[in-house]
Amino acid sequence: MNYPGNALQTLTEKLIATKEGSIGWIIFNNPARHNAVSLEMWQSIPLVLDAYAQDPEVRVVILKGAGEKAFVSGADISQFKEKRSSPEAVRVYNAASDAASEAMRGFPKPTIAMIRGYCIGGGTATAVNCDIRIASDDTRFGVPAAKLGLGYRFAGIRRLASLVGPAFTAEIFFTGRQFSAQEALQMNLVNRVVPVAELEQYTLDYAKTIGNNAPLTIAAVKRALIEYLRDPAERDLALCQKMIDGCFASEDYREGQAAFMEKRKPVFKGR
Repeated sequence: MNYPGNALQTLTEKLIATKEGSIGWIIFNNPARHNAVSLEMWQSIPLVLDAYAQDPEVRVVILKGAGEKAFVSGADISQFKEKRSSPEAVRVYNAASDAASEAMRGFPKPTIAMIRGYCIGGGTATAVNCDIRIASDDTRFGVPAAKLGLGYRFAGIRRLASLVGPAFTAEIFFTGRQFSAQEALQMNLVNRVVPVAELEQYTLDYAKTIGNNAPLTIAAVKRALIEYLRDPAERDLALCQKMIDGCFASEDYREGQAAFMEKRKPVFKGR
């Protein structure tokens, strides 16, 4: 699948999607508002992820914010008067936000949030929707819902609690304060914290390491993790087993064994 100039068409220039080798990028491009997310940005995310899911060349997707000040600072409040001015408009907006979150959570390939600067509200939720979070040491996290009188839905609280546990989830929501990158690491909100100057190269190296591994194995593990976060009665364990069986029946499994015996790096093709 070829993209003109390695870029995908999105609904707004404030969301950039571009491909570099095996890595697909999603860039929140609204630096004037600390990369606050607009309705059109939410609507673009499922379209981009669907294209990346169908592209066999893409092995990993990295999400980042444009500029140096923010990953994502939440929803673009400047749109609320126009885009959330009636109950129907609110429903449309919430449906777009929910669809973007569901697309991120259900995406079959690994996702990495490369986080620098402010990661607030919907930014924290977006990072939590990714599989791996790598933050620079100047990052600030927070969910200020209690400072704004907002209700926060169960699915978002559950996903955060699955990472940091109920006690830290309570602290994040009850205080509404901002947390440093080191505090986020202690809470298990992020996987790694690195110096600002090293963030991009460190994340790229991580993505390339993942991209060089067997795609079918990674897809099977990701599916299992998706099922793990569902209610036990709704888990599709048969699908998980089917994907495991597919690994053992694949060319990649045979390649992995051969490469091990021949003391060389395997070349996986995802089949």
